Amino acid sequence: MNLPANLKYTKEHEWVRVEGDVAYIGITDHAQKELGDIVYVDIDTLDKEIAQDEVFGTVEAVKTVSDLFSPISGTVLEINSHLDGTPEAVNADPYGDGWMVKISIANPAELEGLLSAEAYGELVGA
Repeated sequence: MNLPANLKYTKEHEWVRVEGDVAYIGITDHAQKELGDIVYVDIDTLDKEIAQDEVFGTVEAVKTVSDLFSPISGTVLEINSHLDGTPEAVNADPYGDGWMVKISIANPAELEGLLSAEAYGELVGA
């Protein structure tokens, strides 16, 4: 299983990559494998403030729909428009082209409460 060490993770299977004062968020390799073929990503929170653990969108696979929970608080600055036409990018490259939102970091201390790659790996049995 692919678990980049430079990312932070949640128990709900989201990842966070911090770049300066913004964070990229997506779902983990484990999550996309569990969901199966992703057919639609629905995120309508552009320019909205979201709180830590708040739902910021959904991801739809062939057999299920799953909520996306924000690992940190902030304002959604950008939604990955690439996913509109190619939601399968989440399956193919969950940590790269498959990122979902870019948000401002409202409270950097929240990042400290997230899981390391090692801790997340233990959680999912990797």
